[in-house]
This record gives sequence, structure tokens and C-alpha cells, in this order.
Amino acid sequence: MIREASEKSGLILKGIGGFYYVKTADTVLECNAKGIFRLQGIKPLAGDFVDVTESGGGYAVSRIHERENSFKRPPISNVDNFFLVVSSVEPAPNMLVIDRMTVLCEQRKIKPVILLTKTDLKKADDVVDIYSRIGYEVIDVMQDEASAVERIGEICNRNISVFSGNSGVGKSTFLNKLMPGLSLATNEISQKLGRGKHTTRAVELYEFNGGFIADTPGFSALDFERDEKIDKADLASYFPEIDAHTDGCFFTGCSHTVEKGCSVLEALQEGLIAPSRHENYRYLYEEAQRIERSRYS
Repeated sequence: MIREASEKSGLILKGIGGFYYVKTADTVLECNAKGIFRLQGIKPLAGDFVDVTESGGGYAVSRIHERENSFKRPPISNVDNFFLVVSSVEPAPNMLVIDRMTVLCEQRKIKPVILLTKTDLKKADDVVDIYSRIGYEVIDVMQDEASAVERIGEICNRNISVFSGNSGVGKSTFLNKLMPGLSLATNEISQKLGRGKHTTRAVELYEFNGGFIADTPGFSALDFERDEKIDKADLASYFPEIDAHTDGCFFTGCSHTVEKGCSVLEALQEGLIAPSRHENYRYLYEEAQRIERSRYS
């Protein structure tokens, strides 16, 4: 939830070239950052609520308020909602990418919302079924664009929201419709590669319906080792439908992947957990396990 700004505090909208653009109660200030942040190994991020002071005839970020959450990629903080833009075709939905992102959202207590595009070309009933059953909101922007825009506005009100998706899914195109005049750069999909080129260069917050939305660089291969730390022991808790069945496991410390007497595997057999979700859980568990072993080798 967005905090109130004053003349000496505000929200970082964008950071580029060592300068930070801070929206205060009545203006936007161009600021540099105090050297103490570099000594502390901290870098101001878009989404940070900060204090600013006059410095050398200009302004400087002097304090970063405590963050609710943050991401390394995209570099942003204090996110309330994470809209994952997923196209039904060209490119086809990548369930592993979706599940990586929902895991990171669950870890940070951010609301994930899935926006479906290109369903006029091909339906995406499997995506709707799998993620709606979990309890995630899925919005088909092609079915009723006016209703989709209205609902997104409700979600974004007084919040910081991120829009992110693989290249070529139509994220920037939809954001241009959501915010006429924004004119984010868009590229046609490369027929040779079957995907678009990245068109967004930096995270930037834009005012929208009482809140702020961020267009972020495209993502396609988030790496838990390089980008974000996920412990294998915690992973099940970031899959709500898996977490709901962990209490009945026979063994303490069950991995929920192969063990006999695992209530999660029983739920999978009963159709209470989507096979793709459990398959991606196993993949991410093995990845986290490999990373953990490498730390001690």
C-alpha cells in the first residue's frame, strides 16, 4: 500500500545513470544517493519510499524506509501486485516460468494475477483451470477488454503493481491500452525466433488510478541461484495447493516428490493437484537441492 509523501519524503519512480527520480507530495525531484548506501551495499530501487535532503545545490536520497519486499530482477521494491502477462500462443504459455514467478510472489507475500492475451487466436483453458483452482485471479484481457481494464484498475488502486511477461506476449501493447498516451515501445514478434525482442530497458513507475504500475524488462529464465534464494525446505509452502496437503505426510521432512505415504502424492493421484504444478515443484525442488549442495562442496 502506498505511503503518504511529504515535501521531504516520497517514492522513487525510476533510477537511471546514478540519478533517482523521487515523487514527493507536490513535485518530482532528481536526486543522487548518499555515499553511505554504497558503503552499506544498498542500492535505492524504484518503489522505495525515501527521505530526501538538499545537498550541494541539489537533492539527495538520505534514507530508505524499510521495504515490504524487493526483487533483484526486476529491480523493484514494495510490490503489492504482480501481473504475469501470459499469451496463449506465439509464445505459448511456459508453465515453469509462471510457477517460478508465483513462487517468488508467494515468498514475498505479493498477490499474483495472471493476464491472458491472444486468446482470440487460441484458447488457454488449461491455464485458466490450473491457476483459478489454486485461488489466483486469472483475467482474460481479450474476452472483455473494458471489464479487464476496470478490474485491473481496482486491483491497482493505492498499490504498487508490476507487469511482467516473456517477450512477445503483448505486455507493452496492453499497457498502452491500459494507459493511453504512455506509448511504450513495441516490436513485432520475430518469425524466425518465435519471440519478440526486449523493448523495455529499465523499471519505471507510472501513476495509474490512485496507484503506480511498473513496466519491467522481459524475463524468461529466472535463476534461483543467481537471482533469488529459495530453500528447498520452504518450497512446498509457496505452492498453496501442495502446502494444503503436507500435514498428512508419514515422514517428517518429506520432500513430496517420491516418498511412500506422502499425502501430497496422494492428492496428486486424486486430481487435487495439477500434474504440471507438481512436475514444476519437483523441478524447482531438485534445482534448490543442487544449489544447496554446491554451497557446501
